[in-house]
Amino acid sequence: MQFILLGNASVGRMIISKKNGAVLTDDQTRIAFDHYSNGHSSVIVLAHGFYNSKKAVLFQEMAENLLDVYDVVVMDYRGHGESEGRFTWSAKEPLDLTAILAFARERYARVGVIGFSMGAAVGLIVAAQANPMDSLIAVSPPSEFGKIDFHFWKMDIMENVVYNVLQEGRIGKGFKAGAFWLKKTKPIEIVAKIKIPTLFYHGAKDWLVLPWHSKQLYQKAGAFKRIEIIANGTHAEYLFRRDREGTINRFKNWFRETLSQAGKEKRAQTC
Repeated sequence: MQFILLGNASVGRMIISKKNGAVLTDDQTRIAFDHYSNGHSSVIVLAHGFYNSKKAVLFQEMAENLLDVYDVVVMDYRGHGESEGRFTWSAKEPLDLTAILAFARERYARVGVIGFSMGAAVGLIVAAQANPMDSLIAVSPPSEFGKIDFHFWKMDIMENVVYNVLQEGRIGKGFKAGAFWLKKTKPIEIVAKIKIPTLFYHGAKDWLVLPWHSKQLYQKAGAFKRIEIIANGTHAEYLFRRDREGTINRFKNWFRETLSQAGKEKRAQTC
């Protein structure tokens, strides 16, 4: 696996290193990432969903809100942002996350992943293949891509349209389409194989991936698991936009319970 670190910058008022880098996947696709380093022993990987990227304002805000406790890596899936290749609708994207996790594993004692929508589905697929991460939060994960609901008539116009077209939400958006006919792994068919702690986190008013997806995945999951359905919450990163403090606190609490040694010991006593 090849890792490339490209640059460095300070972030906000804290003394934090931010490096732009890239990894090469097993199929030789260059996957870009930003690495926020604050000297922590654990790192959280933020894996965006369809049509998003590490440059999106909400993902940068999430990274900065996690930095008091964790280092953070924010990635671009293939065909998105600064990564090479074309988006394959989850067929090859597991290679991207696997390469990013190899980078993280070489540098950190513990690795957590927060995946959003498509990125959450890929996180589940990768977690089922091996244990390259120690804990996973799947935010608005589809149980399979052929059953995405897309109830556009339930959209919150102010939150989903105006924000993405007229406000800062448009930053970092876009993708390059690839083959959609490639064989895809269905998260619902592999979730029982996952052996790491998994939190299913979903908005009750998600119009794109309805909450039943997380409920079915949760029911079939076999490892230590939890599900949280957020009242009035919508889709993926918009859960954070609507309630920044509450969402970040829930993420931190989950990782405090499942990543730290003290949290693991406490959880083992209650299982």
